[in-house]
Amino acid sequence: MSRGRLRIYLGAAPGVGKTVRMLQEGRRRRDRGTDVVVGLVETHDRAYTAEQIGDLPLVPRCSVQHRGTHLDELDVDAVLARRPEVVLVDELAHTNTAGSRHERRWEDIEELLSHGIDVISTVNVQHLESLNDVVREITGVRQRETVPDAVVRSADQIELVDMAPEALRRRLAHGNVYGADKVDAALSNYFRPGNLSALRELALVWVADRVDEALLRYRSEHDIRPTWAARERVVVALTGGPEQDTLLRRGARLADRGAGGELIAVQVVTESGLRETSPDSTAAASALTEKLGGRFHTVTSDDVGEAILEFARGVNASQIVVGASRRSRWQQLFGRGVGETVVAGSGEIDVLMVTHPLTRSGRSAGISMPGLGRRRTMLGFLLSTVGVALLTLVLDVTRQYHSLPLEMLLYLALTVLVAIVGGLLPAVTAAVLASLALNWYFTQPTGTFTIGRPENVAALVLFVLVAAAVATVVHLTARRSVQASAAGRDAQLMAALAHSLLDAQEQLPALLEQARDTFAVPGAALVRTADRGSGRESHVVVASSGVIDVSDETRLTCADVGDDHRLALATRTVDARERRLVEAFADHAEAILHREELAAKADDAAVLAKDNDYRTALLAAVSHDLRTPLSAIKAGVSGLRSTDIELSRSDQVELLETVEESTDRLDALIENLLDMSRIQTGSLTVRRDETLAADLIEGALHSVTDRAQVEVRQPDPHLTCAVDPGLAERVLANLIENAIRHTPNGTPVAVDAEDVAGHVEFRVVDRGPGVPPARREAIFAPFQRYGDAPRGGGIGLGLAVAKGLSEAMGATLTADDTPGGGLTMTVRLS
Repeated sequence: MSRGRLRIYLGAAPGVGKTVRMLQEGRRRRDRGTDVVVGLVETHDRAYTAEQIGDLPLVPRCSVQHRGTHLDELDVDAVLARRPEVVLVDELAHTNTAGSRHERRWEDIEELLSHGIDVISTVNVQHLESLNDVVREITGVRQRETVPDAVVRSADQIELVDMAPEALRRRLAHGNVYGADKVDAALSNYFRPGNLSALRELALVWVADRVDEALLRYRSEHDIRPTWAARERVVVALTGGPEQDTLLRRGARLADRGAGGELIAVQVVTESGLRETSPDSTAAASALTEKLGGRFHTVTSDDVGEAILEFARGVNASQIVVGASRRSRWQQLFGRGVGETVVAGSGEIDVLMVTHPLTRSGRSAGISMPGLGRRRTMLGFLLSTVGVALLTLVLDVTRQYHSLPLEMLLYLALTVLVAIVGGLLPAVTAAVLASLALNWYFTQPTGTFTIGRPENVAALVLFVLVAAAVATVVHLTARRSVQASAAGRDAQLMAALAHSLLDAQEQLPALLEQARDTFAVPGAALVRTADRGSGRESHVVVASSGVIDVSDETRLTCADVGDDHRLALATRTVDARERRLVEAFADHAEAILHREELAAKADDAAVLAKDNDYRTALLAAVSHDLRTPLSAIKAGVSGLRSTDIELSRSDQVELLETVEESTDRLDALIENLLDMSRIQTGSLTVRRDETLAADLIEGALHSVTDRAQVEVRQPDPHLTCAVDPGLAERVLANLIENAIRHTPNGTPVAVDAEDVAGHVEFRVVDRGPGVPPARREAIFAPFQRYGDAPRGGGIGLGLAVAKGLSEAMGATLTADDTPGGGLTMTVRLS
C-alpha cells in the first residue's frame, strides 16, 4: 500500500484564513470527482468558516470523557473505516484529550497517511517547534502546542496563507476572528502590528528555506549543473588581503538589492601555500560576514579559480564578486589570475570584478610553483625532449666557439632546470638524452656513439651521475617544499578553526560546518555510539551539518571522538594527509565535549552552591515563622488541658480558633516550603489535563483563609485549559492570599478568567498600594516581603512559589497596575 500524500496550509498568524483555504481545496477536489470527507474542522464559531463546509460529508467525531467533561476529537477508526481518498483535518499541532488514541493530532494524521489516505491539514507558524523560543520573545507567549518541524517539512505540499497585518487587524476588529468581548484584548496584546509583522516574516523565511531545500535537492537528483537564479545569492571570493572588507560590503549591497538576497563569503586555501592568510585576517573576515548577515566558508583546492566556480555552482549562486588582480603586468605573463579564471568559466553566473587600492600593485604571491603533480611532470618531460633538441641545435651551429667541457656544463644546467620543473624522472630522461647528444654530436669521433678517448668516456659517465644526483636532490627538495606547504595549510586551517570556535556560541555545529567546507563533503555529524563490540551498534546523532546518513558506514569516513563518540563525514575519498586532518577535527570535537562536560559540572556545582545558600536563607527565614504558630498552638492546647483555670465556653472556643488558625498558617507555610524546595531542586512533576477554568478558581478558593473578601467574576462555563490542576490551584490560591494581605478590609479582591487570542488568562485584581514597575521583578524572589504586609505574616514565599509553578507549567506570571490603584496579577497559559 502506497503512503498517502500530506498537504499543509501554513498560516502566518491566527485568523488569516487557512481553514477556509483548506475547505475550499476540499470542495474543489470533491467537484473534480475525488472522495473527500471532513475529519475535523474547528470553526471557532465563525459563520463564514462554517459556511465553507457546505455539503462536504462529515465523519462523526469521537467523544472523550475527561474529568466529567466530554470533549470531541478526531475519530481515526471512523476515518479508516470510511476510507476516503482525501480527509480534511484541521489544527495539526493540537494536543488530544488524555485517553485519546494518540497524544498529538499529527500522530493521528501519520496513521491515516500510513494507510494510504491523503490528508489536508493546517497549522500556524507559531506552532513550529524550532520557532517556539523566537515566538515567545516576540509575543511574550510560549506556545503550549507545538509540532516537530520534520513533520511539516515531510509534507508533499506546503502552501503559505498570508495577510498584511493591517488587513488582519481590520478582520479582527470586524469580529471575523473573535467575539466582540475579546477583540480589544486581542488587538492590544497578541495582534499588535509589530507582532504580526514579525510572525509574517518568520513564516515567509521558513517557507522560503523549505523551497530552497527542495530546489537544491531537485538539482542534485537530476545532476543539474547550470545555476537557476531563483534567489539573489551573492558569493564573495576572498584572498585574505586588505581588500576583503571592500569586497564583502559590495557583496552585501548587491544581496540587499533583491528580496531574500543571501551573502556567502568563501576563502580558498591552496596546498601551494601561496594564498595563505593569517588567522586574524580569516577571523576578521568571518566576523564581518556574520555582521553583514552572511555566511562564511573556507574550502581547499589546488586551483583557486575552479574552486570558487565549483562552490558558486554548488550553492546556486547568481553573482560572484572578486577583487581585481593585484598582479603587475609582467606577473600576468606567467598565466591568468583568479579573476580571469572565474570570468572565463562563470557561464550563466554574473561576475563583478571590484577595483581596490591594491589593483595591479604587484603585491601578490608571484609565480605559482605548485606541487609535483601530473601537470608538472608532463611539462618536465616536454622540456627534457624539446630542450635537449634546441640546445643541441644551437651548440651544433656555434660549434667553433666552444668545446666539450662547456657543452657538458650547458647540458647539466638544462638537466637541473628540468629537475626543478618536472622532478626526478624527467630529469633522468634529460640526462640520458643529453649524454647521447654529447656522444653523437660533440665527442670524437662525431656522428657515432663510439668514443675515441677514454677520458671522454669517464666524463660522460660522470655527467650522467652528476645530473642524476642533482636531479634527485632537486626532486626531494621540491617534494619537501610541497609537504611543508601542505603542513602549513593544515596548520592554517586548524588555527582558523580555533579562532572560529572561540567566537561561536554553539561550537559543535560550527566545527561540523567547518569540516564540511574543509573536506568538501555534503554532510558531517557527531554520533554517539552504544553497544560497541556486542555485534549491535546504535547511533544517536548529537549534532550534524548538511545531509548525512550515519546508518550506512560504507559511505562514511569516521574518526573516534573519545570512547563513545565518532566524527562522521559523508565521503569515502579521503587520502592519508586528509585523514590526519579528520583526526585533528575529531580531537577538537573531543575537546569541545570535554569542555561541555566541565561546564555542566560547573553548572551542577553552582546549583549545589545555590541550594546551600537557599537552605541557609530558608533556615534563617523560617526560624521565627515556624516558632510563632507552634507557640500559639502550644499555648492554646496547654490552656485547654490546664486544670488550674476554669475556662468558660467562649474562652475554649477562642483558644480552639487560635489553634485552628495557627495550624492552617503552619500548613500553608509547609506547603510553600515543600513547593519551593521542589522548584529549586527541579524535581517538580507536571501533568496536563483539560480542566474547566471555573473549577480551577473554585478549587483555589478552598485554600483561601478569607474567602468572603474574594469576588469571582464567573468565566465562560465552557472555558477549558490544559494544566496541572493541583499546581494551577496552588498558583491562584497564593495570588489570592497575597492580594488579600495587601488589600484594605472591606475592599474585594476580584478573580476572573477569559480566552485572549487563543490563550486562557487568569487575573487576580487587588486595590492595595500597588508596586512600582522597578520593584515588580523583586517581589517574585524567595524570602522577599514587600512593604509592611498589613495583615498576616509569611516568609515571602507565596509569590515565588506561584512564579515557579507557573513557569513549570509553561505559563507566564506578570504584575501590572490596576486602573484606579492596586496590582493585577495575570497568569497566562500558553
